[in-house]
Amino acid sequence: MSYSNPADSELLKSLLELLLDDFQFWFARSRSFFENNEVPFLTNDQQADLLARVVQAEQEVNAAQALFKATGGQVGVEPSVMMPWHAIVSECWKVASHFYLEKSVQADT
Repeated sequence: MSYSNPADSELLKSLLELLLDDFQFWFARSRSFFENNEVPFLTNDQQADLLARVVQAEQEVNAAQALFKATGGQVGVEPSVMMPWHAIVSECWKVASHFYLEKSVQADT
């Protein structure tokens, strides 16, 4: 990230830092969810595949965050790298939402 305006550079650095923290939070939460719950509407293979993709993405975010911190925020992350992370987080939200909705319907009956 090299910008002529220092204020823009600082804003981008702070936004990227927050975004990486956010990804790290949601991947840790998703990993915990899939490790501790059996999702009845997913096959074992589907759940294992989603968990593996979460773990891989979490490792990628950890590496990007470590590089970002080691360089004092002088490196960025291409949006094309972040898009798959966003897709995985969205997929996990949908699965968890469906899981808890089913659970609440079962509790009501």
